Amino acid sequence: MEKQEFTITLYTENSVGLIGRISGIFSRRKINIESLNTSPSEVEGIHRFTILINETEEVVRKLCRQLEKQIDILKAYFNTDDEIVWQEQALYKVPTKVVTEKVYVERLLRQYGASTVVIREDYIVFETAGHREEIDRLTEELNKYGLIEFVRGARIAIIKSSAGIHEKVLEFEKREPSHEIVENEYLDKRDDVFTM
Repeated sequence: MEKQEFTITLYTENSVGLIGRISGIFSRRKINIESLNTSPSEVEGIHRFTILINETEEVVRKLCRQLEKQIDILKAYFNTDDEIVWQEQALYKVPTKVVTEKVYVERLLRQYGASTVVIREDYIVFETAGHREEIDRLTEELNKYGLIEFVRGARIAIIKSSAGIHEKVLEFEKREPSHEIVENEYLDKRDDVFTM
């Protein structure tokens, strides 16, 4: 099987140390993470990880099964680029003089839908969103005109055929209703029992 890009979407609980455990699974399998984004999901209390890797489908399938065994991971999906709607975001710092004196640069920024974030006497910061190839092309062009700084954000993606995580959470709650959560438990060292 040939390697290709896969976007892995994880729905997780928001727990401390989870990102370390997730990256540990990738490290043990010698899989490089090309891009990683985490944010709250559409369901309160559930976070969403979007991870981009380059691997074979067989390896990705096994990886997702391994990830779902983690106690804090509710669901793991993997998709090819044609199964998702995705974007990356980028910021560009360009000398003000170049933008004001070179009409081509201004047209180029408009062509790529770049919007102004900061205007200073010595530089202007623009932002744009798009596919990696578009961001790479704009970066290459701006390099010809003295691009000062560039940063790209991680991939964000929505699965085309997904109904989100709402239904799965409701289904899970019906099967295994949650117990009342007790916070701030601590170990009483005198008698080695948990107290509240």
